[in-house]
Amino acid sequence: MTLDDFKSQWQDSRDHIVAHTSGSTGVPKEVRLPKSDMACSARATNKFFSITPASRLLLPLSLDYIAGKMMAVRAFESECELVVVNPSNKFDVPEGDFDLVPVVPTQVDWLLENPQWAQRIKHVIVGGAPLAVDAEKALNNAGYDAWCTYGMTETCSHVAVRPCDGSDLPYQAMPGIRFGVDDRGCLVIEAPLFSFGRLVTNDVVELLSPESFRWKGRIDNVINSGGLKLHPEEIEKLYAPHISAPFFVKGAPDPKWGQALELVVEGDGSAEEMLDRLSHIDHKQLPKIITFVKAIPRTSSGKIIRR
Repeated sequence: MTLDDFKSQWQDSRDHIVAHTSGSTGVPKEVRLPKSDMACSARATNKFFSITPASRLLLPLSLDYIAGKMMAVRAFESECELVVVNPSNKFDVPEGDFDLVPVVPTQVDWLLENPQWAQRIKHVIVGGAPLAVDAEKALNNAGYDAWCTYGMTETCSHVAVRPCDGSDLPYQAMPGIRFGVDDRGCLVIEAPLFSFGRLVTNDVVELLSPESFRWKGRIDNVINSGGLKLHPEEIEKLYAPHISAPFFVKGAPDPKWGQALELVVEGDGSAEEMLDRLSHIDHKQLPKIITFVKAIPRTSSGKIIRR
């Protein structure tokens, strides 16, 4: 899809835009997003990052997906310039300064290979999938003002952001958004300016205030091992400094404990050597099964498909 194609859709008589979910937790599904919600989200992001008619935005993502579409809407709402480049892992950064650039984790290495761009890019927003702690620190050390985002297709992109610096700072609500939790400990998004008003998620969080939280992981990923609830995303943070290859953890059926913690690593290796690397970690958080695979399945944005 070209920018002109999307602009035609944005200006037609329909009150919605068709988008698709990522498919990381199931089959991708079609979602009809009200244009009023998309405009509301765009105005909140523009306010947070001080985007004005004088700003200049860069889009290295496909306009076929919500992240690309929302960048265009931010430009429409602020009446600023949007420069669209080929959506590649090694995208071009044209001459001049840019106020906001969205990327997915698979594009971060390219930014790190070009630290000189940090002087010309005011803000980077990273979405689509969680970013490794080492990558967050590397972006920060390279001089980029990078922000990790939290959101979903149904919320028209992010509803919260936090600095991408590896320090595990909490997510902060975008303007007009507030948070709560349900009886499962899952995040509830209160968005009175949006058509959905209130959205209950499956993300387990530590709620710090109505406007801030720490993300712990997806409740549908929680591993129940003999009554002990393990959050894969938190365990992956513990493992990350000690495993150089791509990996993830999940629950595997176990006749005694119900589920056992399984570590899945991309490439070849030795289970004994892997356990030795992780030996300092609490035994309750050590894998009972270690599996090596040729390639870990991912979505187009780089998000691991756990099932």
